[in-house]
Amino acid sequence: MIKSLGRWRFKPRLPLGVSLFVLLTTLVAVAAACGGPGGPKGAVHVLKADSDVNPVMARYIDRGIDQAEDAEAVAVVIELDTPGGLIDSMEDIVKRLEEDRIPVIVYVSPKGAKAASAGTFITMAANVAAMAPSTRIGAASPVGAGGEDIEGTLGKKVTEDTVAFAKSIANYRGRNAEWAEQAVREAVSATETEAVELNVVDLVADDLNSLLEAVDAREVQLVDGSVTLATKDAEIVHNDMNFAERFLDLISDPNITFLLLSLGSIALFFEIVHPGQIFPGVFGAIALIMAFFSLSVLPFNWAGLILIFLAFGLFVAEIFVTSGGILGIGGVVSLILGGLLLTWGNPPDFQVNRWLIYGMAAGAGAFFLFVVTSILRIRRQPAVTGVNTLIGRRAVARSPLNPSGMVFVDGEYWSATIEDGSVDEGEEVVVTAIEGLKLMVKKHERS
Repeated sequence: MIKSLGRWRFKPRLPLGVSLFVLLTTLVAVAAACGGPGGPKGAVHVLKADSDVNPVMARYIDRGIDQAEDAEAVAVVIELDTPGGLIDSMEDIVKRLEEDRIPVIVYVSPKGAKAASAGTFITMAANVAAMAPSTRIGAASPVGAGGEDIEGTLGKKVTEDTVAFAKSIANYRGRNAEWAEQAVREAVSATETEAVELNVVDLVADDLNSLLEAVDAREVQLVDGSVTLATKDAEIVHNDMNFAERFLDLISDPNITFLLLSLGSIALFFEIVHPGQIFPGVFGAIALIMAFFSLSVLPFNWAGLILIFLAFGLFVAEIFVTSGGILGIGGVVSLILGGLLLTWGNPPDFQVNRWLIYGMAAGAGAFFLFVVTSILRIRRQPAVTGVNTLIGRRAVARSPLNPSGMVFVDGEYWSATIEDGSVDEGEEVVVTAIEGLKLMVKKHERS
């Protein structure tokens, strides 16, 4: 398709020198992972794009081509295997390929791979398009957010725009514009041999070495003029995604983003209710930061994000405000609506799974119900510490109470006043109230 009890104590500590060494080593490793691929001048740089077409892939391909240009590589090979993805990201990649100051070869591989939907446009936009045996290309029809056909005027507008874009790419690269239109209107696909016969791609190659031998001496047209490929004996430099790109690609799944938002909010809520636990607060803060990091590359709806945070705000309010459960129910509804709206309008692969939303809402609702009922139960229990525990206890008069005197209770002497009548020394009384530092008592009636 185009278009996430008890106090934690960590007593052992590393020496300062060891800590600094670990930190420095980590920073060096991350910096090395984010660096360029290196390699000599005149090499072939190979990129591997084997995921959904999303902003991470677009940034990775842009970076890879930039680094190949800086290294004066003879060509870039993009090994492509994708089911499709976001139309905006696909358009960004196509624009980058058409700004060709270095030859770019898109190679649909390995065997069994596909360049479906958005991948079709990317393949056709390359200077050289190649496919491995047992691969396919096509099925580029636009569909709705739920995977359904787009009906009415909107469907016609989207289809016509996509057809025009596909034909413009095919005409620019001298490929089969008629087939490109069919791939959009009729969702047709082609095998590797059919694609060559239909002039959709240029050739079939068994592997990367065979590809570089086959395209050697081929003339391709760039923005600055034509060049002749010299790839047969060129050194191969693999420029894979760096650590940051792989991590971002991993968490840029809308389901993971929703889980991070939900679990992070729950953890912070737990820290608010039980301050000083530390771990929930740290986990919640990290989870929310990772969620926003993920949202930086995912198309999302601000209304959905606000509703998710509103949901947990309502859950917290339920603890402090007596609402008869209205705030809690509102929180569950807000969480469901927020999850549905967060990625509304995205292709199906870039939407939060509805069963995950319902399950998280049910789980969060049950969790907060448990917390609220536990708090209410504790609040209704009689005090178990402090002077209030004396109420209802028996005391012994150590002096006559007429009406005031001294009583002995729980190993302590208290000043006391009897509510009615009087008692003699040694008689038992029952504490009924506490007024400052004086007990109010009544005579104990023996049964």
